[in-house]
Amino acid sequence: MGRSAALAIYAEELRRARAGAELSQQALSERIRYSAALVAKIELCERRPSRDFTLRCEQVLQTGGLLERILRAAGQEAALLPWFQQWAAMEQEAVILRCYEPVVVPGLLQTEEYARAVLAGGALLTPEEVAEQVLARLDRQQVLSREPAPHLFAVLDEGVLHRAVGGPAVMREQLLAIVRVCAEHPRVRVQVVPASAGAYAGLNGPFTIATPSEGDDVAFLDNSRRGIILDQPEDVGALHRAWEAIRSVALPHEQSIELISEVAERWS
Repeated sequence: MGRSAALAIYAEELRRARAGAELSQQALSERIRYSAALVAKIELCERRPSRDFTLRCEQVLQTGGLLERILRAAGQEAALLPWFQQWAAMEQEAVILRCYEPVVVPGLLQTEEYARAVLAGGALLTPEEVAEQVLARLDRQQVLSREPAPHLFAVLDEGVLHRAVGGPAVMREQLLAIVRVCAEHPRVRVQVVPASAGAYAGLNGPFTIATPSEGDDVAFLDNSRRGIILDQPEDVGALHRAWEAIRSVALPHEQSIELISEVAERWS
């Protein structure tokens, strides 16, 4: 569902709730202290509602949080770049996710402050865009708490643990968060490729392989311009071979968690 579709549903539910309460646009506007013109524009999908507008409507129309949930969904979809939306949907449906990252902590394991530092780096996004994308990234992580949760196998380069993203406090909390997630979610397993591995197959860049409940595996390649979804067997097969080669030089899960914990304390 794209942003316009989500806001169309919002407008429809707003009209339905207003009619159910037997209020005109003018009467609703008086109760929520917004102009009738704005109410009309929102019901025509000509203006995006604010959260304050939504909360006031919720209070007057007693919609049980429905409008706020729709608005939040619209915001999440707006934050996800169009080329990423398809992959995000696949990610949510996967039963197994294999993720390799040589530069940063994978998005599904990022803390709020770490994600904000990553997205704000280089000042390429406005503060509002950063806030939207942070929220969208955190909401993606809810997949780890669903029932049944997917298996997430993440392999990181050791350099990720030492790169000062957001400063020492942010790094310490981020690394400890990885340890906590692994402890709380048995299906999340993290491995670290030590610096001593030297040159290895993962130096070509990050990728993720998703295994759906039905059908063939698909893969995602991320870069500075846009992501690429791969579904051809030869392409996905090549990434599976790279994945196995990377894991062969990575530390076992238990040793990796010990290393992450040790580095976290060094950031104190």
